[in-house]
Amino acid sequence: MRPSERFVILDALRGFAILGIALANFPEFSPYAFLSAEDTAALPASGADRWIRYGLYVLVDGKFYTLFSLLFGIGFSIILHNVARKGGNAIRLFFRRMGLLALIGFLHLMGIWSGDILLLYALLGMCLPPFRKLSDRWLLGVAAALLFLPVCIDFVCEITRTDLSAPVVQLQQVYCARFGITDENFAYWLHDASNYREVFQFLIQGAVVRLQEFIDGNRYFKVMGLFLIGYYLGRQRLYARLEEKKHELKEIFRIGALVGLSLSLLYAWSALNGQPWGLSIHSLLYFLSVYPLAFSYVAGFCLLFLRRPRLPLFQWLAAPGRMALSNYIGQSVAGMGIFYGIGLGLGAHTSLLFTEVIVLAVFLFQQAFSQRWLTFFRFGPLEWIWRMLTYGHWIDCRKPK
Repeated sequence: MRPSERFVILDALRGFAILGIALANFPEFSPYAFLSAEDTAALPASGADRWIRYGLYVLVDGKFYTLFSLLFGIGFSIILHNVARKGGNAIRLFFRRMGLLALIGFLHLMGIWSGDILLLYALLGMCLPPFRKLSDRWLLGVAAALLFLPVCIDFVCEITRTDLSAPVVQLQQVYCARFGITDENFAYWLHDASNYREVFQFLIQGAVVRLQEFIDGNRYFKVMGLFLIGYYLGRQRLYARLEEKKHELKEIFRIGALVGLSLSLLYAWSALNGQPWGLSIHSLLYFLSVYPLAFSYVAGFCLLFLRRPRLPLFQWLAAPGRMALSNYIGQSVAGMGIFYGIGLGLGAHTSLLFTEVIVLAVFLFQQAFSQRWLTFFRFGPLEWIWRMLTYGHWIDCRKPK
């Protein structure tokens, strides 16, 4: 897509998503999320941390990867449209693009951070092309079924006492035993690491933990469902027809906020108290809270854009949004440098409040860097490399003087 063809609303939403993903991810970098209750209680600002953690479950958890997944599906539709318009083979190009994204995701997963989402996106993205010929009704029907399927799976697992991730947990325990990672030193391993070899040992078992998280959370069904909804939105070019869809956006914003926010309060309470109502109820609360509130975020963002399209906020967020891949990987590099023992070593002793302050500082730096970079270049650094490898030839990244 040429810069002149870009839609600011999509770039701004992508920038908004990158910020939200950092708010969700950095507590694992710090690694506040892995500390025991006793250790978190001993941290400075522990009282505020409890409220912040609750707020993150209410407003952030699941919502921003939902937004990012929708944007991925929209991107698929844009690729098909643009390549077909130029007479190229859109599917072959898309598969090449996804293959390269899988490689980037794998290197990220194994080399920097175990919480990578790119590899899953690439693998599921390769499953998108067969859905492009479905009618809108079938497309949305399959998407809805995929989003609700995790509730059914969790219900069956709960009543049959089935643990789908048990083999993966056993594999993780093998690696932990090999490297000497125990329950006692797990949260402190990366903070205490004195060299990259020790970091890599943790990343190996962390990759297995990530697989466990995908299985326990049925993440592949959720992401694929969101991809399909995003593809539907892109195929209809709704991002270019916001004024026409203003009434529908208002309804999505109103209902999504009312239902999603109220049930997110229950979902957060369930998550922080060990799912007292059971796994299937917790899964149902996720379905009824995360998606409506995330869709409400999107609708509200679009309504604000319609009302004040020249608001500086949109261009401000669009800059890091145009460099989403570079900034996503950059956040992981920043997390490693700030919290790991091979960096500044702030991990394991940083309150959740201070962790999220660091997130804001990192994002402010990324915004300023992105804005400055895009003054001289057409693409972000990783976007440029990804694009060249996709098309198989040199592409001049510099803007014409």
